[in-house]
Amino acid sequence: MSAAVAPDDIVATHAEAADNARPPLLVIEPLERFLDEHSIGEGEIEAQPIGEGHSNVTYLIERSGAEVVLRRPPRPPLPPSAHDVLREARLLSALAPTPARVPGVLAVCDDSGVIGCPFYIMERIAGEVIVSSVPPALDAPAERRRIGEQLIEALAEIHTVDWRAAGLEGFGKPTGYLERQVRRFGGLWEINRTREIPAVERVGAWLSENMPASGPATIVHGDYRLGNTIFAATPPAHLQAVLDWEMATIGDPLADLGYLCMMWTEGGDPTGGMREYLGGVTRGEGFPTRRELIDMYERRTGRSMADLRWYTTLALWKSVVFMEGNYKRAIAGATDDPYLKQFGDGVLELARQAEGVALGGD
Repeated sequence: MSAAVAPDDIVATHAEAADNARPPLLVIEPLERFLDEHSIGEGEIEAQPIGEGHSNVTYLIERSGAEVVLRRPPRPPLPPSAHDVLREARLLSALAPTPARVPGVLAVCDDSGVIGCPFYIMERIAGEVIVSSVPPALDAPAERRRIGEQLIEALAEIHTVDWRAAGLEGFGKPTGYLERQVRRFGGLWEINRTREIPAVERVGAWLSENMPASGPATIVHGDYRLGNTIFAATPPAHLQAVLDWEMATIGDPLADLGYLCMMWTEGGDPTGGMREYLGGVTRGEGFPTRRELIDMYERRTGRSMADLRWYTTLALWKSVVFMEGNYKRAIAGATDDPYLKQFGDGVLELARQAEGVALGGD
């Protein structure tokens, strides 16, 4: 799945974009010079957007001798502290020698003068991103179950990384993670909201009043779901790499598991909404249920699952806040993503779902 392409997204030079209403996403000539300086291919660039396009912007960059991926923030306006690609690149570089499955970082640019913002270049991982369908070679019950098992195995690997030894001291605060999450997203709601949604305030209050005690801090991905991974195209199903680390920090690992469960559909779930859009494929025969995913993780890590409903509620609530911000950018004309433009009603449904889970639903 690729993001939409607008005429003002890619320009040859900064001068070419001077009269455009919006800044470009790529400026080809200075980008070519940057790649030359880092010995990443040679000659003219071909660029095309890849990924879902709802957050940081990702391009496949092809030139003679190189196929790489560029990550940059979306167009402004951006929420405070969001879309920090330099921070994301730091994390990926730190994780490279660990068991965590991540693409390698090839070059980092902190000079906004090159394409108009910071960006980084990473290796292209061959494989399949599973969003709305399973690749034919993996589309069998046994392989679907293995896909679920691989997701939990890779998540457990992330959560066992010694983040201090990896050089990530200061990347996040190891204590008070849950309190900061509730406080930060409560404040972000005040920035992102386009209308009054009382359920958002009610769920935020419930989260504050029922907050569990966290165990030892680990790296937290922050957006861990099937669509943010790449699988090998041939069986047996193998997760090649975990993508989209812009929300990562140091904190409570159960936040990742709660989010994975929030995005995971199974038979009997209501249709529609963000869960269906980003995770409807897992209704298929053979995929583990949410309960099975939780049990797999518990066996691998030994962590207690007693408070997982709280973490799933947190994931839903954060998604409401985050997606309202993207919806706000869409109606302001800062993105051409049709999914975000249609998400006004979806945010309301997600808020109702968060309140239902908080009160004892699934």
